[in-house]
Amino acid sequence: MRMSAKAEYAVRAMVQLAAADEGVIVKTDDLAKAQGIPAQFLVDILAELRTARLVRSHRGRDGGYSLARPPDQISIADVLRCIDGPLASVRDMGLGDLPYSGPTAALTDVWRALRASMRWVLEQTSLADVAAGELPDHVRQLAADYQRQERQRGHTVP
Repeated sequence: MRMSAKAEYAVRAMVQLAAADEGVIVKTDDLAKAQGIPAQFLVDILAELRTARLVRSHRGRDGGYSLARPPDQISIADVLRCIDGPLASVRDMGLGDLPYSGPTAALTDVWRALRASMRWVLEQTSLADVAAGELPDHVRQLAADYQRQERQRGHTVP
């Protein structure tokens, strides 16, 4: 999976909104500064998130943005799909439409497994989980396994 800068900025902005006290409206400039996101780029991202009904915009001098639903009801997958489309696609085709045959036929199941594992992490992790630093057990375990494997390979892992 390759995540665009736009999608990564969108997730960061949404987690920042999730960390705000309930009912607080966050100004675009404050949100941009808090996460180091270029303000004009963030305006475009917030427009897409608003169209997808993930955020609400509030007009006026005290205007800004807030989450459209409670943060425990918005998954990381919701945000990524809004910005970048399907979580895992192959040439923008449905998995059943891929032209695999012979020795490559099993690749369809590899892509299905990839999509399922991504869903397992991204759909089960909410903005509230990330904002609170309390990730689901399976996500924490996968992250720990990854760090352990990278250390075994001799890579430095933060």
